[in-house]
Amino acid sequence: MNKQLNLKKLSGSMVVTVLCGSLLVGCAGGQITTREKGAAIGALGGATAGGIIGTAVRRPAAGAGIGTVLGLGAGALIGDQLQGRENQANEQDRQIYQNQAEVERQRAELERLRRQRSEY
Repeated sequence: MNKQLNLKKLSGSMVVTVLCGSLLVGCAGGQITTREKGAAIGALGGATAGGIIGTAVRRPAAGAGIGTVLGLGAGALIGDQLQGRENQANEQDRQIYQNQAEVERQRAELERLRRQRSEY
């Protein structure tokens, strides 16, 4: 009987965790950012680990809640770092494209000047 009660508590906390994770993901207005993905993965992982640890001490809901908060924080921090690196890489790509366009413009200008010089 006690095992069934613990199993019900654990499955109930897992359902709540999944629903909360779904709400987090569903609230995003557009494409999910890397920061949001990290936070969601951290929250779900933390809730799972917290629920398992909480079950060992007969407090699965409290364990899942604490794990969710800690996982959310850690996941958001990691996601923020990854998002910053992505932003930096995108900026570098933009600069490379801009530099390539400038080189092509200068090549075309040199070619035009060579043709103009040979005409005289």
